[in-house]
Formats: sequence, C-alpha cells, structure tokens
Amino acid sequence: MNYDVIVLGSGPGGYVTAIRASQLGLKTAVVEKESLGGVCLNWGCIPTKALLKSANVYEYINNAEDYGIKVSSHKADFNAVVKRSRDVAEKMSGGVKFLMKKNKIDVIMGTGKIQPGKQIEVTDKDGEKATYSANHIVIATGARSRELPNLEQDKKQILGYRDAMVLPKMPKKMVVVGSGAIGVEFAYFYNAMGVDVTIVEYLPNIVPVEDIDVSKQLEKTFKKKGISIMTNSSVENVEKSSKGCKVKVKTAKGEEIIECDMVLSAVGIQPNIENIGLEETGVVVDGGKIVVNDFYETNIPGYYAIGDVVQGQSLAHVASAEGITCVEKIAGHHPEPIDYNNIPGCTYCSPEIASVGMTEKVAKEAGHELKIGKFPFSASGKASAAGHNDGFVKLIFDAKYGELLGAHMIGANVTEMIAEIVALRKLETTGQELIKTVHPHPTMSEAIMEAAAAAYGEVIHI
Repeated sequence: MNYDVIVLGSGPGGYVTAIRASQLGLKTAVVEKESLGGVCLNWGCIPTKALLKSANVYEYINNAEDYGIKVSSHKADFNAVVKRSRDVAEKMSGGVKFLMKKNKIDVIMGTGKIQPGKQIEVTDKDGEKATYSANHIVIATGARSRELPNLEQDKKQILGYRDAMVLPKMPKKMVVVGSGAIGVEFAYFYNAMGVDVTIVEYLPNIVPVEDIDVSKQLEKTFKKKGISIMTNSSVENVEKSSKGCKVKVKTAKGEEIIECDMVLSAVGIQPNIENIGLEETGVVVDGGKIVVNDFYETNIPGYYAIGDVVQGQSLAHVASAEGITCVEKIAGHHPEPIDYNNIPGCTYCSPEIASVGMTEKVAKEAGHELKIGKFPFSASGKASAAGHNDGFVKLIFDAKYGELLGAHMIGANVTEMIAEIVALRKLETTGQELIKTVHPHPTMSEAIMEAAAAAYGEVIHI
C-alpha cells in the first residue's frame, strides 16, 4: 500500500507525528514492533510515575503523624505497586490505540526496516514480510538502556530500567550506577519502599546536568532519607553469586566493595539505529545519531528522523515537538525551527527537579553579567502547610537587558511550575515584568515571582 507518510515507531515522537500528519490530511501509517506508545508509555515516563506516586503515598503514610494523623498499621504490597504501574501503562497504550483509530491511521504491527525507493519492509511476529511505500518516511525508533562492558545486564542481578520496574520481589539492598533522571528516580522509589540504596556517580555531583545548587540540595535531601551517595566514583566490576553481588567501586580514596542484592545500571540510553536499513538506504549517521536538518530531513530526500535517534535532548516532549514540526513542513506549512535552548527538563524523584535554559556556570562562561534570585520553599506558606519545605526556585537574569536566561527549581510539584518559565522565555519577558505578574497566594508558584524580586532587591518574604 502507498501512503503519504509512514512513521517507524509509535512512541511519543512517532504516534504524535502520525496524528498530526493525519490532521493535516496526509494518509498515514505507523509501524510498531512491540506496543503502541513505545517505551515512554509502556516502560518509561508513565509507568515510572505510577511507581513514584505509590512511593509518595507510602511516604505520606509513614509520616502521617507529622500531619496529625495516626495510622495503626500499614505495609507496602510491592507486587500490587508493580501491578498498578503496569495497569496504568496498559491503559495509556490502549488510549493510543483509540487515537490511531480516531485519526484513521493504519497500524502495522511488526519490525520495520527502511528500504531504498521510499519503502519499508515489515516482518510480522510469524516471520511474514510485507513491503509498504510512502512519499515520506519518518524514523522514530527511540532508544534503549545503554550497557557498559563491565555492567552487562542479565535482568536478574544487573538490571536495566525495564527490569527494575517489574521485579518479582523487592530487594533488601541495591546499588544504582548513574545519577541522571533515571538513576535518581529509581533510587528515590526503592528507598521510599524500604530498600537500602547506594548511588554511584562518576562525576563530582549527582544529577550532573543540573545547576550546582540543585545538585547539592538533592544530595542533602537524599542523604536525609538514608540514601548513600558516592560521587567521583566508578564501578569497576560486579562479582555475582547466588548470595548476591559484590560491587567493586573505585573512589578518590581507593577501592571499596559494596555487597547488595541487585545493581541497577542507569548510565544513559542508546539510540535504536541498528538493523533499521540506514546503511542500505544511505542515510548518514554521525556520532551514533542520524544527521538531519532543522526540519528533520536526512541526507536522502523523503526520509526523516526525530526523537532519541537525532541530536538534541532525549525527552518525550522533544520528540513530540520534532514530529509535529517535521510533518507540518512536509504538509507545506511554515513552522519555526525548535529552540533547543528553551526545552524544559523534569526529574520526578522527591523532591522534584525542573529546569530550563542556562545554569549559573554556563551563563557566566557565556560572558553574561548576572542578576540571580533565589527563593527557598522554607519561606513559602504553601510549602510549609504541605510539609514540603526542602528546595527553592533560582532564576538567572542578564543584568543589562533583564532577559531570563535560566530557571532551576527543586521541590514539591516544581515539574508543574516550569512551563510558566518556558512561556515567559518564549515571550521574551523581562525580570521586572515577571515581578509585576501577580501570582496567587498561597501557592508554590509564588516562589517564581519572589525569586525574580530577589534578583532585583525587591523580595518581600525573605
């Protein structure tokens, strides 16, 4: 069958691309080898947030007396927590199936491989092959857990993130290697559920892409929760036995051995670009990523790529935005190229982390004279009432023009607050304008206005 657009992969990049293409009047199909919704809906963004919510609830119950409530007895049913997460994922995947039907998009189940001449060969679960053609083919195959040679994942004792989501029973002790978003989210979850957790991070700070103040705050809070943190450290090897794992860690002070039940490898992701026909089709790859222009066309006309397989932040919302931009250009519209300097990043441990734009270090290195405002949640009435005083909002302004260069937040619900900053930066709002934007009281979001005021010496509540 011939289509206007075929999308290879149905994650948050692929299915959004397909829906927007259909809305624009293009005859569209999606090729998916596993489950509609891809990793994000089935094994990433959504089910992990379900796990984290269960951890939040358990923490509330454990600390109920802080809120004047006595709970006589309670326990965590780990298998029920995992089941709830899987049920949420299944529901969301079903939602994507409904959207495909609603938008009249053909779903082709099987493993796809692009071919020369704008074709895709699809092999179904029975090994049967069929070929489909399209005027435009969009590669949206996403990524998987990155494996290190000395941390080969066996799904039982050395885990990737997918394995960590569906363990048959809760371990007593776990080592998490890597402290990016995946690492700290799982570290928080398992710690909250009662597991003895150690984080090993190669760089000097955990969540190393964040502003240094955020990294220090999270480390402080995690240590209060009982999570052990080893920075400037690397896992040299893991000795496995029927009794568990012995993890050899190289630190600045020498080698240490940590005994645990399981090791979670959370050292990043790897794009899925193997065996999808790139070589046969002549699509150029550089540094493990498919090379594209501002509108995601590869070097071969009619072939495009979006999401984790191209340069840019490996985030679900980035993939969705790229897909929309790509097919709007295909349809003859005139979309703006995406501003990758105004992409928000969110981490859903507790406390949450949200940021956009430049860190203080990067802004200084870029030569800006800065005005920096920081408002702690310890001074927030809403945070005190909620019992979530850890964290702050930090805003970074260019002193000369008042441009909002970056925002860095750590605390309860900050992932719901960062979109305000993204919109303000898109609209080129200045610091003084933000100060005069009245925020509702009492809310966590007041801290944004107060942080702006702090930058200009006008803060009221600290």
